[in-house]
Amino acid sequence: MLVTTTNTIETHTIKQYLGIVTGETIIGANIFKDFFAGIRDIVGGRSGSYESVLREAKDTALKEMQEQAQRIGANAVIGVDLDYETVGSNGGMLMVTASGTAVKI
Repeated sequence: MLVTTTNTIETHTIKQYLGIVTGETIIGANIFKDFFAGIRDIVGGRSGSYESVLREAKDTALKEMQEQAQRIGANAVIGVDLDYETVGSNGGMLMVTASGTAVKI
């Protein structure tokens, strides 16, 4: 399935718009990752553990969005947007939402 952030696909003609599709995921970062990320913040450098969690959440949201698009007969998703939010009483969870327009090309 073709997935793009653009609203058109240069080499293809959009034959049918099928509607908005979304994928969501919420992932919590555990206390050990928080602890080691805090140490990294003090001494500098990138937090590999948080980057890994963020990447996993993004991939899951995109996969869910594509699966929803396939179920309604799409073979591409255009205008994809990714949103990131922290949720929970202490902001200890990360929510990633992917949304786009399912189309047939």
